[in-house]
Amino acid sequence: MTNTQQETLSGLEAAPNEIKLAVDLIQLLEENELPLETTIQALEIVLADFKNKRTIQNK
Repeated sequence: MTNTQQETLSGLEAAPNEIKLAVDLIQLLEENELPLETTIQALEIVLADFKNKRTIQNK
């Protein structure tokens, strides 16, 4: 492992949870090699769902 890779891992370990999750999701989506437009549409659905859940929880 290079110094740059070690620095990246160290930086990620110190990152907020939302950054860690975003990196994990990006990696998962890229590994599946789906068409970009399909991925974007799916993410929009997921985002809408979670925003709806947040609205319900805040009532």
